[in-house]
Amino acid sequence: MLKPDWLRVKAPQRERIGEVADLLLDLKLNTVCQEASCPNIGECFAGGTATFLIMGPGCTRACPYCDIDFDKSVRELDPSEPLRLGEAVARLGLKHVVITSVNRDDLTDGGASQFVACIEQVRQRSPLTTIELLIPDFCGNWQALATVMEAGPDVLNHNIETVPRLYKKARPQGIYERSLELLQRVRKQWPRSYSKSGLMVGLGESDSEVIEVLADLSRHQVDIVTIGQYLSPGPKHLPVDRFVTPDQFEAFRQHGEAELGFLQVVSTPLTRSSYHAGEVQRLMAQHPR
Repeated sequence: MLKPDWLRVKAPQRERIGEVADLLLDLKLNTVCQEASCPNIGECFAGGTATFLIMGPGCTRACPYCDIDFDKSVRELDPSEPLRLGEAVARLGLKHVVITSVNRDDLTDGGASQFVACIEQVRQRSPLTTIELLIPDFCGNWQALATVMEAGPDVLNHNIETVPRLYKKARPQGIYERSLELLQRVRKQWPRSYSKSGLMVGLGESDSEVIEVLADLSRHQVDIVTIGQYLSPGPKHLPVDRFVTPDQFEAFRQHGEAELGFLQVVSTPLTRSSYHAGEVQRLMAQHPR
């Protein structure tokens, strides 16, 4: 399926992304920007930002929309990773950092302790940097969630990814209701943190199903939502079912903010869950907790 004009982005040039890429290589860190083939890598790297991917690069789940490598083996955590991540945040001078991970279902706590160690290192090296975590569902281990939340992330993001009808096809090891429960627990038990979720469109859902997911997220007290176009990483992944128009993305945004009351809905074809995440600081200033 031929991409429409609004999805065409210039290939990133080496000089634009080189400084951040070299730093990541030097510190042996992974980013979701690189591992998941994000279309915004040129813009974000040129702006000196990156979303760090910890405990990877291999993921214990094989979601057919995702370009991250599958690895179900049992692996030890790297105790030096939080130190290297803290160093990278300090050297890049980041005002806002996003830390995400692969799914690590081989670990008892799903990697919650590694998230905490990363938060501690960022706070130690760069105390004014706000921290956003994009976490997996921890297989419903709510003690693991509590471990992460008690470390005090400013923003807790967990992506709903798609509409419930498509979970079996797109997210076979995920449970829609479990993800909603995770988001609601965050908002109710740790109300000072801002809750966030995101979904892709173009996997076979209808516009009305997207509206229903937005309503579910609103009922579960999510603060911020991102909506972006699914782009298939390759022939072994799920194909694109449709390209949603920019006008429809804008309609989703307006409905979410005006009708459902989200603090922010970022909805454009190239939106990804951590794209322009630094704007969260503006929201935090407007809606302090």
